[in-house]
Amino acid sequence: MSIRPVKRLVAAKPTVEGAGVHLRRAFGFGNTADFDPFLLLDDFRNDVPEDYLAGFPWHPHRGIETITYVLAGTVEHGDSMGNRGEIRSGDVQWMTAGSGIIHQEMPKGDHSGRMHGFQLWANLPASLKMTAPRYQEVKAPEIPEIKDDDGTHVRVVCGNFWGKSGPVDGIAAEPIYLDVSVPPGRRKTLPVGTTRHAFAYVFAGSGKFCNASEPLAVPTEAVGWLDTAPPVAADNRSLVLFDRGDEVVVQAGDEGIRFLLVSGKPLEEPVAWYGPIVMNTQEQLQQAFKDLEKGTFLKGHK
Repeated sequence: MSIRPVKRLVAAKPTVEGAGVHLRRAFGFGNTADFDPFLLLDDFRNDVPEDYLAGFPWHPHRGIETITYVLAGTVEHGDSMGNRGEIRSGDVQWMTAGSGIIHQEMPKGDHSGRMHGFQLWANLPASLKMTAPRYQEVKAPEIPEIKDDDGTHVRVVCGNFWGKSGPVDGIAAEPIYLDVSVPPGRRKTLPVGTTRHAFAYVFAGSGKFCNASEPLAVPTEAVGWLDTAPPVAADNRSLVLFDRGDEVVVQAGDEGIRFLLVSGKPLEEPVAWYGPIVMNTQEQLQQAFKDLEKGTFLKGHK
């Protein structure tokens, strides 16, 4: 067994999206080859309603899948196929945009004004870019939960892990999407397939992800790597990109640690990306925007 060393440490950066939603972007809209097949991860946790209630009004997608995981509050959604619904605390919505969909997502806080969740974008291979759009709506009780003897807790959103299979299926990149909690002071080894790209996103507690030789602390904010010793522990909103290996080792801090652990098979295809549309060539990308202008963007549904 070989421990995956930490390839890169990134602090999620504040940004504004949609009609004025304040969020943190862990990665996206740059060279995302190291994350292939994933394109973007947004952390939209916010306790100030004015910073998120404007939401994400009607907008198109083509060529990708969006995965929305809600921890607190509710996201109301609607789309061009006539679907309407709510993603509540603990729920997941896996939307395959395929050939094209126009939808909106409107965050609503809980009784305390909290709106917490994540959205991950996954690329579709060329052979499925123009597939029919579909949804997989997963309610919290449908997501398998595993509790290990040492108190480690894992929710399996997608893929197979420790003998459990997540409810989301039929995804080209065969992703594994886990919500992992490790108790205070515990050291945990988690298997990750050697051929996969993998990352962790810390969103509670603290800890260290271990290299082959010694633990490497994860910073919370940008630091001068050549001049500053890394802080002792990982904290909220830290992205950890792993190099090759077949397991990830984490040492939880005094408060424990909770993080997303996501991996997938790289597509290794060219990416032509502008805004919410991701294709393989510039010609395909231009055609998508021409379709929008001509009103022919939606294929096979009204």
